[in-house]
Amino acid sequence: MIEVVLALALTGIITGGITMSIFQVFNLNARTSNHMIAVRQVQNAGYWISHDTQMAQSVVTDGGATGFPLDVTWTEWDGTVNEVVYTLLVNDKLQREHYINYDPVTNPDPDTTTFVAEYIDSIEVVPRPFTGGMLTLTVTAKVGTGSQVQSETRVYEVISRPSV
Repeated sequence: MIEVVLALALTGIITGGITMSIFQVFNLNARTSNHMIAVRQVQNAGYWISHDTQMAQSVVTDGGATGFPLDVTWTEWDGTVNEVVYTLLVNDKLQREHYINYDPVTNPDPDTTTFVAEYIDSIEVVPRPFTGGMLTLTVTAKVGTGSQVQSETRVYEVISRPSV
């Protein structure tokens, strides 16, 4: 009888150890996946805002604490006027609206509306207002819930193009 109880106890300890190992592997996998998603979302936001800001002849922020919404405007060699407006929505998505030859009367709607990134926890543009030189963009994405929350913050320094 003692041998049976010892065998059951040993089996229970081994099963518990295996169960905990499997749980840790799944938890680690979820945390790693969440971190990679956060990194990718921050990179997307940084790429698009940097790209448009480098093209810009004019960058206008709302002057508030975060500098959002961000309005970027440039004119191409053929006279086409591009305006891009970045807005951080309530559902943590970064929206990019691109207007070509914007006119509030004849062409009030954006030509394209894109969600550039999601899970954006905070985003800040410095300096406000942008007067040329360098724009500093700080983006933070937070993905997951509970013990699987992962966060990524990146700082981008964007130098405007030289005046023409």
